[in-house]
This record gives sequence, structure tokens and C-alpha cells, in this order.
Amino acid sequence: MKLKVCGMRYDDNIQAIAAIKPDYMGFIFYEGSSRHVSASIPTLYPSIKKVGVFVNASFDTIVEKINTHNLQAVQLHGEETPELCKSLQAFNVEVIKVFSIKNEFNFDVLSSYETVCDFYLFDTKGPLAGGNGYCFNWSVLKNYPFIKPYFLSGGIGLENVDQLQEFKKSTAASYCYAVDVNSKFEVAPAKKDKKSLEKFKQLL
Repeated sequence: MKLKVCGMRYDDNIQAIAAIKPDYMGFIFYEGSSRHVSASIPTLYPSIKKVGVFVNASFDTIVEKINTHNLQAVQLHGEETPELCKSLQAFNVEVIKVFSIKNEFNFDVLSSYETVCDFYLFDTKGPLAGGNGYCFNWSVLKNYPFIKPYFLSGGIGLENVDQLQEFKKSTAASYCYAVDVNSKFEVAPAKKDKKSLEKFKQLL
């Protein structure tokens, strides 16, 4: 599984985490987040894809951020329409559409997004748009009816490594492309602990 580290903001911390070479690094452009990014993003290794995270942002706002920060992917956490997703694909970015899960989920809602995004991301349903800090019931994904690859997110930390290893053996993990981590590796909002992330990457 590939690794995405989300909620980055501080230049020195970005460079420290980039040194362990995650596959994706996420930058949140939602002002309601404690990890909101307002400054420029430093240049990363070419192997690390920069992901802009948005919640119900306008098309023009997302495009402006793609161009300003040279984003390789956009992650959409709100009620973005299939039409918006399709329009963004024209900008040569990966489109990741987020859906929140707790103990059950109606996978029928994914049907209209099948042809207009590159990945789904399944996150924990909670009071925040993301970064709620706890896992949803992964067994719900055993009923995943599509072949589109997805990111697994929601409160994943070092304490979940054994659970992840078991999950990887299950049919539910057949199309799990990447693991997305954030709050469980923080020493402060938007500041990640390099040592624990290094260990997690090795164990993953």
C-alpha cells in the first residue's frame, strides 16, 4: 500500500517528512481546518505527489490552487458534484473524492462518480470534515462493489499496524491503494513526528 501524509503546513516539517518519501503529501486549503495552509508550498521530491484538500470550494478556487502550488492531485471532502470532478480532470490532476463512513455505508452513492474521479477516499464520519482522529468500521468495505482503487483514512496510527496487516489479507482490501494518515502522527496541529512516521512506513 502507498502512503499519504496529510495536513502538512510548516516548511521545516514538510522537508523532514519528505525525507522519508511518502507517496503523497496533503495540504489543506479549507479555512475551517486547524491545519489550513495559506503560504506557498516548498518544492518536494518528484516522487511525492502534492495533494490539495478542499471542502466545497469553488471550481475557480481549486484551479487557482492547482496552478499556484503545482498540485498533482485534488482531494474533495465536501458535497462536490460529479460534474465538478469531471471538470477538474481536464487539469491533469488525480481527482480523489472523499466519502465518510461510520458503521454502515450505501455504496450506491458512488455510482455517479465512477467515471469522473481517479480514486475514492473513505474517511471516518464525525463532526469535522476530516481529521476526527478515530477509525471507522473497516469491515464495511467488504461490500465494496467497484474496482476503482481507494485510499483508507480516518484516525490511523501506529497502534493500528496489526489491524492493517489483517485488513490487507481480507477481500475488503482488494482495491485499497493507499493509507492516509494525519492526526495520530502529530505533536501539534499540522506538525508531524518523523520517527513515528518512519516506523509506520517500514511496518506498512
